[in-house]
Amino acid sequence: MVPLSAVLITQDEARHLPGALDSVRFCDEIVVVDCGSRDESRAIAEAAGARVVVHEPWPGFVAQRNFAAEAARHDWVLAVDADERVSPPLRAEIEARRAAGFDHDGYRIPRVARYLGRWIRGTDWYPDPQLRLWDRRKGRWEGALVHESVKVRGRVGRLRNDLLHLTYDDISDHLRTIDSYTTLWARQAYAEGRRTGPLEAVAACGWAFFRNYAIRRGVLLGAAGITVSTLNAYYTYVKLAKLLELQQGVVPPS
Repeated sequence: MVPLSAVLITQDEARHLPGALDSVRFCDEIVVVDCGSRDESRAIAEAAGARVVVHEPWPGFVAQRNFAAEAARHDWVLAVDADERVSPPLRAEIEARRAAGFDHDGYRIPRVARYLGRWIRGTDWYPDPQLRLWDRRKGRWEGALVHESVKVRGRVGRLRNDLLHLTYDDISDHLRTIDSYTTLWARQAYAEGRRTGPLEAVAACGWAFFRNYAIRRGVLLGAAGITVSTLNAYYTYVKLAKLLELQQGVVPPS
């Protein structure tokens, strides 16, 4: 069986961490890279048998994730966030692949989000494939301010079963994240030379709602579906509106 390391990065994740650690116990080792936690994250990880590595100050998500992968003892790594869980079917699928010998250099895993009391299998949120299982000799995390991902030089396969994602505590938490991510997106887009206008922002917002709610089946998900669709559209509008602010000099680009 191919040796496998689970790797997690943490910073004050005591509330979510036990479930994540429990879901990756089937791996040969668990590595937790912590940066400045003031809660019980490190103690929880150590009690669960994880090897805890402290890496600070915070270098950014891409650098921290790559550090975690490099800290593993085995070349095949499974990266999981504290608010994620390897579902039992996904575990069984990974175990079967390990036993047979991985036939790709990395694998994308569908991720399903828990939001407002239900699993969101629709909208832009699903299947949300994440490349989280890979041979670190063939791939690394890449990206800038937002939406980092693993890039593999080689063959990439797909797994069928879901990685579970416990997203936001409530709508207020969701809105705070939107505010933060849209600011980062706008700054990155502006630095890369992207420009927009008010009509594009409005049109993109309308299309985002229609795509999420009608085309990608948000309509079938009740109150959660219309909320996700609306806030995805809101995210689209706000990120472009913030880019327009930068263009017009309303706020500084740094």
